[in-house]
Amino acid sequence: MNNTNSKRKPYVREMKKDWWLKNAFYTGYMIREGTSIFVSIYAVVLMWGLLRLVQGQEAFNGWLESLQSPIAILFHVIALAACLFHAKTWFALAPKAMRIFRGEDLVPEKPIVIAQYVALAVVSLLVLIIVA
Repeated sequence: MNNTNSKRKPYVREMKKDWWLKNAFYTGYMIREGTSIFVSIYAVVLMWGLLRLVQGQEAFNGWLESLQSPIAILFHVIALAACLFHAKTWFALAPKAMRIFRGEDLVPEKPIVIAQYVALAVVSLLVLIIVA
């Protein structure tokens, strides 16, 4: 069936640019997903540092100096806030994404979220101990 001669117009629902601002759930979702941009850029910055490390001490020291600029420091503060927000919202979402059963009963969300924060604290402490 060829629709080129059809006089019917298909219904196309108008989608405004601010559709996600009208519902708090969608606003939170879009903000959380937007934080991944900063996380991705930060990952590229770290990979660039690894590349400079492989290229030698002079190249690595140049990379370290570039991170001391006010723009780089501001970016790192923003990226840290984005990572913390992303982690907090993901920790709250994880029990909904991964339902855990103990026998026939569903494990409550709160212990799962608390376990994630405890794991984060333990790993962070281990990294601090290793680095120090």
